[in-house]
Amino acid sequence: MSLDNSTIQKYLISNFGMSVSEFHEQHNMLVFEVTPDSIHDVVKFLKEDSTLNFNFLTDVCGVHYPDSEEDRQFTVVYHMHNWIDNVRIRIKTYLNAKNPVVDSMTDLFKSANWQERETYDFYGIKFKNHPQLKRILNMDEMVSFPLRKEFPLEDSGRTDKDDRFFGRTVHNS
Repeated sequence: MSLDNSTIQKYLISNFGMSVSEFHEQHNMLVFEVTPDSIHDVVKFLKEDSTLNFNFLTDVCGVHYPDSEEDRQFTVVYHMHNWIDNVRIRIKTYLNAKNPVVDSMTDLFKSANWQERETYDFYGIKFKNHPQLKRILNMDEMVSFPLRKEFPLEDSGRTDKDDRFFGRTVHNS
């Protein structure tokens, strides 16, 4: 039997109830949300269940939605791949802006180590039980998280650049 999105959804709902929600397809990929307190159990189930076999964690990344409700301002997105049936899924878990913390997946997937560190480094999302959660690309002394949208994209005080050279139109009023 080939694994399809409706089968995955039924398995998840029957095992996790209201902890999994908002199922939909995007580009033929099943996308769904998981509550932060259940994400580790859901990912473990997806990996270890003999029918589902999502044996590869392709990606872990963060997203910042500063205009959303406080408990949905940060998102951790997981992409998983079942190599046997060649099926991919996307899982999202939303975190509170004041304390963006979620369980680490490093005990399930060694590849999560770098991906979680990078997400921490750029968004400030903390991964509980991560073996070495520290900056990986930015300087250790850095106090900000550069991919949070609360920081400006450019330094408005720069005087060394000419907008004409960056494809920007200069309007004189």
